[in-house]
Formats: sequence, structure tokens, C-alpha cells
Amino acid sequence: MTSPPQPSRLRGQGDEQTDHEEAINNFQTGAYRDWPNEAGFEGLTEERGPIEIKVSGMIPSWAIGSLYRTGPGIYTITGTPKGTFRTDHWFDGLAHTHRFDITSDPDDKTKVKVFYSSRRQSEQLAEHIKKTGTMKHMSFGQKRDPCLGLFSKVMGTWQAAMVPRDEQWIGNVSVAILPNPPGLERASGNLIGKGKVSTPAAQRGGHRVPLPKSIWATTDSSLMKQMDPETLEPIGFATQSAFHPSLKGPLSCAHAQRDPINGDIYNFNQDFGRETVYRVFRVSASTGQTDIIAELRGEGVHPAYIHSFFLTQHFVVLCIPSSHVGWGGVKIPWAGNIADAIEPFSESKTMRWFVIDRTQEKRGVVGKFESDAGFFFHSINAFEEEGGERIICDMMEYRTLDVIKKMYCNVILQKDGAAERFWRDENRAKGAMLSLARFSLSLDSSSRGFTPVEKVFSMPAPHAGELPTINPLYATRRHRYVYSLPYQGRSTMMDGIIKTDTQTREVLFWDCPKGHSPGEAIFVPRPGADFKNEEGEDDGVLLSVVLNGFSKTSYLLCLDARTLKELGRAEMDFAIGLGFHGVHVTVTDDGDLPGIERVVGT
Repeated sequence: MTSPPQPSRLRGQGDEQTDHEEAINNFQTGAYRDWPNEAGFEGLTEERGPIEIKVSGMIPSWAIGSLYRTGPGIYTITGTPKGTFRTDHWFDGLAHTHRFDITSDPDDKTKVKVFYSSRRQSEQLAEHIKKTGTMKHMSFGQKRDPCLGLFSKVMGTWQAAMVPRDEQWIGNVSVAILPNPPGLERASGNLIGKGKVSTPAAQRGGHRVPLPKSIWATTDSSLMKQMDPETLEPIGFATQSAFHPSLKGPLSCAHAQRDPINGDIYNFNQDFGRETVYRVFRVSASTGQTDIIAELRGEGVHPAYIHSFFLTQHFVVLCIPSSHVGWGGVKIPWAGNIADAIEPFSESKTMRWFVIDRTQEKRGVVGKFESDAGFFFHSINAFEEEGGERIICDMMEYRTLDVIKKMYCNVILQKDGAAERFWRDENRAKGAMLSLARFSLSLDSSSRGFTPVEKVFSMPAPHAGELPTINPLYATRRHRYVYSLPYQGRSTMMDGIIKTDTQTREVLFWDCPKGHSPGEAIFVPRPGADFKNEEGEDDGVLLSVVLNGFSKTSYLLCLDARTLKELGRAEMDFAIGLGFHGVHVTVTDDGDLPGIERVVGT
């Protein structure tokens, strides 16, 4: 049954503390107990399609394009030599990629049709688990077999550090989607015998919208996986060493940044050894060549789990949070996962910020900063003020590392009392809630050490949420609105979609119907809108894949980005897993991303 459209509600700065305390109380009292999320983790299937899904209401015809989404799809594998294998952490479910094609209705150009396809990306890993009962290679939070002795742990550490190239193919890559990345053409299909599309042309569906030339999935390691843009079949892989031989470290971040003007890609590679080295690099969209623009090492440079960073018109900003990895990084292969390799949180482990000039004339570190201990998964945006002498960075900040623990499957699915044990601890509950934090970094300091960062403001949950997005045309320039998914304590997962006004600190809520868990809200700008000033910034729609936990079905939701009122939806009769990130892609007829003219504004 289709749920009725939900009204939006407005809250202000004066409501921040009240709403925050209410959310904490909801978690403390178990208000989440009757919100089902199991359908997003169990019994998920492929729909290789494309299949048409029914549209109700109105999805604007100008929102045509392809919405790619990725995330976990398999959590349980039966019949292994060790019994049933179960994934411990949400982040470690086996990869499953989805595509929604929004096309013009040939019978009515004011309407759209929506077609859906999906494909599992880790079938070889699933086969390995089926044969051995273990998840090979690095994971985020999968617990090691407690029966392993010291010798087995030592051998496992050695094997994890020396993964043969032909076994890298089975790695689990499921966090973000990167269309048409430059510099990987020569890496495409680089695993012999695995790089060809096997789906017969007759079964490929005949698409009605142009697709990108290439689609790659990324994660927080150096490994990237290529998919066929049409069939979603995995067809190749590469590590960052394909960009440049110096990029040989095992860790990176899932969220590469793309220059909104010229399409250049920026990221970093983290290497371990006698010292930790971060190599920040740029891949030229015009030539495909990769340059190392900075190497960070020495004082204040700790091995750490980092999920994202910042890009402005002239700078890369890398913030190393308090999620330091033990033993100089070597604890990851020993522990078998990242979560157990991270050192306990300490207020003494301050966040360190490095500002790197990315212009051709002045490349290198131009500023070092320090802020209180904390952690973040997601940067939001960054921009320059005062002629480039000041950088403003927005992130979703946590005051501790407790958020990592709340995303274990037993907590999310309320198994064996795990949710109650986690949330009834008030300090842990508070530590697992985030704030939208704005930091100001002044480059006019003459200090050679780490200069204190100014925190401009901090807006607590649920007036801020996870998986934040903005109008992509405002990347690297001043933005006003942030869209995200709040934790209000009605569910163990995100339970709404919000629009946060960073200028007035007002927040507009789209409260999901009970049992409806939303995915990342992706902003699609309206063509022809006036984006030269903040009045036009929210002129577009939001697309979110929502799971109805009661009916065990999902739907693609379309909200007006200005009012958060529902415009339409495309409904499926099956469930889609609770995933991570995606991208709405509109390309030219030859598969290229359209050129972007820089929006002139503050």
C-alpha cells in the first residue's frame, strides 16, 4: 500500500537543544523497537533488467538521466565449512549496485518512465566465503575467527599484506560511484580473462538515455572496480598505482573530489612503513596524467581512517581525524579489519589539518592547523573567503568514535540485545550523535606550527544528519543549504530527510512514515535555474531510495528540494538494500559528462 505524502515541518535554532535531547531520549527508551529494517539486509535479490517500475505523482521531465547507487547486498551465506557466515558490520555487506534510468515518456513529454536494473559486484568473494567460511582480505569491521591461534594470526597478517594481484579482483568495493574518471583507460579490464562483458547483446535492454563511458566503484582502500555502465557487470579493477607508481599504499578515501570546472580528479593515497606518508594527487581530465601535488609526513602525520576530504577553488584540505590506526598502520592486517585496528579515542589525539595549494604555480603545503579531538565520515563542502586567505570547511563531526560501533548489524537489527546495550549508555549515545560543524582556517598566520582552527558554529543532531549532500553546482563555492538524513531515535537507522539552512539555522524536516528508511538524498538541479545567487540554490529535486520495512518493498522518492514536499515516486514490489552513496548522471550522446560553466557567486 502506498503511504500518503508526508508534510514537512520547520524547526529553528531555538529548538536545537530540545530536539537533540528528545532524540537521545528516544534512543535511551527504545523508541526504535518497532521500526523494522530487516528487509534492507535479508533476502535481497538482483534485478538485471531493465524493468519498468510504476510512477505515481510527478517526477519532473528535466530530471532525466541515470541514478547509480551502490552499497551492500548480501550479509549471510549458508552452507560454508564453518556453518552460516554472517557479516558483522553494515559496511561489510557484499557489494550490490543499482541503476534507475529516468527517461521521457514517448507518449507524453511532460512525464517520465523509470527503469531499474541491479547487479551483485562480489560474486567471487561470495564463492570464496562459501568454500572457506571466511572473508578474505581487509574489511571494515568483520571480526576475526576467535579460534585462530597466534601462528594463524601472523600468517593471516602476512597474507593480507601480500595479496596476489589476481586475488584483488574479489575485493569488496561498495561505497561510492565515480563516472568517467580520467587516467584509468589503460587500467580498464586489466585482469586478464576477467575484463570482458559476458552479457549477450540481445539481453542488454536497449537504453533510452545515454550512459557514461565508464563507471567505477570506490572504497576506502586503493582498490577500484569497474562496471559495465549498461549491464552493471564487473569488468575490471585497478589500484591507485595505475595512476602513478608512487601511489602504492593500501588506504585512500572513497570520496575522490572532482574539480567542477575542468573535471580533474583529486584524492590521496596513504602508505605505511617506517613512517606514514600521505600522497595527495591530481589526475588531469584533459591528459589523463597524474601528478603528486604534496607528500605529508613527519610531525602530526598519523596513520588514520579517513573517509573524505575538502576541495576549494585553489586548495586541497586534508583533515586527519582522531581515528588513528595502531602500530603505525600495521594493526589493520593483524586485526583483519579497520575498526579493530583503530586506537581507543583520546582527547589528546587532536585533529590535524593540512592545506595544500593545488595551483600549478604554488603547489605544496601552505598551512597546518589543529582542532579538538573528533571524527567525521563526511566532508560537506569548502570554499574560500577574503581573496583566498580564509578557507571555510563544513563537515558532519562526531565528538568520539562511538558511531563506528552503532553501525554493527546486531545493533541496527536489534539482535541479542545489542541495540539496548549500546543506546542505554548515555555517554555513548551522545558520542554517536553528530553535529554540522563549520571550521574557519586563516592562511595569513605566520606560525610554522599547527595553528588553532576556529569553529564558527556547530548544529547538533537531529538538525544535522548523515550522508550529506548539496546542490553540486555549489561545490567549492559558498553554499547555504545542506541535505542529510537525521537520527531522531525512531529507528536504529536514519529516519528522515532534512534541509539545513546554514545561514538562519532553520531546518526543514521530511519525516519518513513509520518504518520507511531513506537513502542518501541526491540533489538534481533544475536546468535553466538561476544559480548565480543563494535564492536559486535550492531550485531542484531530491532523489532518495526509501525502504518500507513493513511491506518489504522500496521506492524511488522525488522531493521538491525547496519545500521537501513529495512530487512523485517510482515503486517496486521488492526491497533494495540500505546502501551508501550514488550519483545522478546526465551525459552527452557520446557518453561524456557535460561541461560545467563556473557559477559566478560568493
